[in-house]
Amino acid sequence: MMDTNSWRYESLADRNVFNASVQHIKTVLDILDRVSSKENLADVALELLNEKALQPASLHPIINVVLREKLGYRSKAVNLLGVNGEPSSIAETVKSWNGVDLVVLYHHPELGPLLLNPKNEDHFKRLDRLSRYELLDIYAGAFGKDVDAATLDKAADAVADLFAGKKVKPHPAFLKGDCVFRTKAAAKAKAAKNTGGRKAAVPAAKDKRGAKAPEFSREEMTRRGKAMPAPDVEAKPQKAAAAAEAAATAVTQTPSAGKRITPMYSVDVTNELFHNGNVEAWKRIVNSYQIKHPDCQVNVYYEGERITDLNSLFKWGKVKRGTSIQFKVVGENIADVAKLVRYLAQGASSMFEAFLRGPVNSILPLF
Repeated sequence: MMDTNSWRYESLADRNVFNASVQHIKTVLDILDRVSSKENLADVALELLNEKALQPASLHPIINVVLREKLGYRSKAVNLLGVNGEPSSIAETVKSWNGVDLVVLYHHPELGPLLLNPKNEDHFKRLDRLSRYELLDIYAGAFGKDVDAATLDKAADAVADLFAGKKVKPHPAFLKGDCVFRTKAAAKAKAAKNTGGRKAAVPAAKDKRGAKAPEFSREEMTRRGKAMPAPDVEAKPQKAAAAAEAAATAVTQTPSAGKRITPMYSVDVTNELFHNGNVEAWKRIVNSYQIKHPDCQVNVYYEGERITDLNSLFKWGKVKRGTSIQFKVVGENIADVAKLVRYLAQGASSMFEAFLRGPVNSILPLF
């Protein structure tokens, strides 16, 4: 029988895999140093994700090796049967729990796994809402310090109850200790002191010389920046569309790790019926947006249900005048949301035909 250990390092024979493994190990060691210096893993990971020094696919193995294997954190996995309508209120409750360090991995239905420090209210700004029945992984520990396992289990249970919208009375053991929540500046200063100023690992893909990306010529910039023809939009849009457009223009940048999500925008149907022509107009508008912004996705909702195929719901006579269709945009570099609102409002009106010009499979240059 062949020894399976003989294949353990087979993948490292590939140079790219080897380099990626080395980079991953360096990142894990850096994270371990910082967490051992009493920085919350979610705070550290969010910083590295924003700097592109960490990939979202690395989160699960890093959590396991750092928190469970190395530092002995206890874990609990639950599906949310109820949800807290104000997730930011969780931070107000657990911020004073100095006896335990907490990390939560929330499996967002659209953004994917989100790593949260429940003591950091800024982390909850990445959430538009919590969704029922989604998976929640909770980790409780004390940065490697020995703490009674029963206390850690109770802390994980209490956090699960808070996410589910229940009231929690903290156990006295949660309150006393040195697992104090620190601001980003305080955590960085402490980490620099404990690691001798060693900097965090940087992505392997970054130019070692620090050279800037080559700039385009004036002609190229002119060509790229030239306005593309677009269908006419109603001179006086509906009040709801105008309000949604104003809100879309004012979208604020919240702390993000990879993808982020916009608020829910509502578009009123002003045509007599949202029929097949309106459906095709919306499909071409959404396709144009996603071609222009390939890292973004437009998610459409009707009556609280996400619609993956517009044709499956928006049939002749199904959606009538005066009803609303909602949408969100999910992605890393979200832009042109106000323009998207404006086009979708026209696509839901009697002026939808402007979006149906040209060959069937052509891409409208709207954005």
